[in-house]
Amino acid sequence: MRTPARLRALGAGIAAGLLLAACTGGGSGALPQPSSSGDGEIIVASGLDVTGSDGVRQQLIDAWNRTADGRRHPARLLELPGGADDQRSQLLGALQSGSARYDVVNLDVTWVPEFAQAGLITALDHQVDLGSDFIPSVAGTARWKGHTYALPFNSDVGLLYYRSDYLRKAGIDEANYPSSTTTWRQLQSIVRELDAAASGGGLGPYQKGWTTQLAAYEGLTVNTVEAFATAGVQLTDADGHLTANATRLRDGLEALRDRAGSEYTLHGALSSDESQSLDDFAAGRTAFLRHWPYAYRLLPHTLPDGSWSVAPLPGKAVLGGQDLAVAADSPRAAYALKLAQFLTDRGSERCLLDAGFAATRVSAYKDATLSCPPAGSSPSPSPNASGGPGGSGGEVDRMPLDAQDRPRYASTTLLSALTSAVQRPRTPYYGAFTQALQSVVHGWLANPDPPDTDQVAAQLDTALRRALSGK
Repeated sequence: MRTPARLRALGAGIAAGLLLAACTGGGSGALPQPSSSGDGEIIVASGLDVTGSDGVRQQLIDAWNRTADGRRHPARLLELPGGADDQRSQLLGALQSGSARYDVVNLDVTWVPEFAQAGLITALDHQVDLGSDFIPSVAGTARWKGHTYALPFNSDVGLLYYRSDYLRKAGIDEANYPSSTTTWRQLQSIVRELDAAASGGGLGPYQKGWTTQLAAYEGLTVNTVEAFATAGVQLTDADGHLTANATRLRDGLEALRDRAGSEYTLHGALSSDESQSLDDFAAGRTAFLRHWPYAYRLLPHTLPDGSWSVAPLPGKAVLGGQDLAVAADSPRAAYALKLAQFLTDRGSERCLLDAGFAATRVSAYKDATLSCPPAGSSPSPSPNASGGPGGSGGEVDRMPLDAQDRPRYASTTLLSALTSAVQRPRTPYYGAFTQALQSVVHGWLANPDPPDTDQVAAQLDTALRRALSGK
């Protein structure tokens, strides 16, 4: 049965709706038992839902409000204004001071350790089970120092999009490359073949083999961690302590330079973010693109069927996404947890997958009996397509679907990528870590006459040790 358009509509900037936060400390505490008395609505604090005023997150909140628990304790989605840094500051200040009445907070996965360490979110060890259906790698984002602090809401992972039309024009056998076993060396060999085909004028606007997000922001951190992990360089241990020394950092930097060098990478990638890199790929200036799952929903609006496809990223790919946590001082904590469980249950995760997110549960990809809206909620009144960026429900139907109305690549490519993905460093000082890394790495990549890699590795070693120690 086809999912209602209202619960499948999704805008262009899914991955941009991230809530970032930072803090220190530690806390746990059991949840109070639910009370039958009316104690007010449940407030869900989140970053901007860029899917529009009636995006899939709001639609799931509406579905909760039609359940028996939701009628007793309705929920309201509160979007924090400003960019990610502003939202981070507002949420951090509000939770520390108790000045705002937040019950559920939607956290970027990299910030769960900070909120947990600060005691701003409640430990859920005895209330939730992350072992039965959640993808193991994704479930790990909700834990810190052996305790569970959140429920995985929607995930994200790096993927490799490619121009099938360019491969065919260059005489490259798409049946073999790229695939789940393609390496960076093989991809670079394909790029050289494409360059040769382009030199004869056969690839139109093609300029260079691949592009990604190398501007001095979180995209650079993600690309750096992926290069380091592919080279076998683990930056931190489970508690956020730096484990890589200057020698290993040099190995990681060389792996990054190998994939980000001008021989293979589109000019301008060092100032490119998700939007620019997607534009470059859609315009045909490059044949390969490292991007997130939401691009799978957007590309059919600009590229014809059969001209593009998606594969796992060669080497290691990094996880992204958001987790739902219960605010430590919420007077409605028990029902806040029930809401978080509803928003992350099997049916809700199927809704998120149908909308274009990477779902956090295996069943969303594999269980043919799941449908959207989630079980337990009454039917949605008169579905309306989202007015958010990216258009209407009619436009959503352009996304390639399988026989179960899931995104066609979901149960194979996407699920496999999520299962094998790696996390960015887990640390209460993630904000300081990513700023330190970006400062050193971007300056090095952008320098037309860069210093010796050993020198840069030593500089990075010093910067990361300072950042990860909270100094």
